[in-house]
Amino acid sequence: MDIATIVGMLGALGLIYWSIGPNMAMFIDMPSVYIVLAGSIMVVLLRSSLGEFIGAIAVLGKTFKNKLDKPETLIQRLVELADIARKDGMIALEGQDIPNPFLAKGIGMLVDGTDPDLIKKSLSKEVQAMRSRHRMGADIFASWGEVAPAMGMIGTLVGLVLMLGNMGDPKSIGPAMAVALLTTLYGAILANVLCLPMAQKLRNQSDLETANCELIIEGVLFIQGGGNPRILADLLASFLSPKAQRKLQVGAG
Repeated sequence: MDIATIVGMLGALGLIYWSIGPNMAMFIDMPSVYIVLAGSIMVVLLRSSLGEFIGAIAVLGKTFKNKLDKPETLIQRLVELADIARKDGMIALEGQDIPNPFLAKGIGMLVDGTDPDLIKKSLSKEVQAMRSRHRMGADIFASWGEVAPAMGMIGTLVGLVLMLGNMGDPKSIGPAMAVALLTTLYGAILANVLCLPMAQKLRNQSDLETANCELIIEGVLFIQGGGNPRILADLLASFLSPKAQRKLQVGAG
């Protein structure tokens, strides 16, 4: 579970709730909810397809799950596998415990004796497909974040028209003004607290996962070429931050 996502979302919503205090009932208006939430969903569906929208919701799970392996952990595992392959041959890699599915696929292709060009092509295509799914999910939420404030403005205009059209009835002015103001508030919250941060988080997660996959591809091809395991860590260290590189060197030493 990604603690930053949970803390950030609950913290932002909690602070808004805390600022409202005991006046929560004043900030609940169902027509405003329908205009902003349901209306923005309909516009996003208009911009995309049903499958793309459902896919974006599925990809959203990546912002709450933190299942990405640390690059230094992957490097250490690749060095171990390279050492096994160099000593006992590729067939010795079969049956190794490899939790990372992308790495497991690459090692499986090594065990099967797949041509290195085919390994690189197959794994690279899988990375491209993954990036495409993530980009589509991020674009959907970015689009939602763009549409929500616009729907809030539409709700504001609707509320003002209702208010101006019923100036002779004082009882109708309050509900109309609530629609006018609360739709803007709902649109701002939906866009800036939920949709746009989710889009950015998905892009960040996609970049990190892509870097991991590229690291794995380099490592798998190195193993396939029969390289010395002792230099594999140095070869893959370019994928790490300077701090992580120093930590890896200390661990290797």
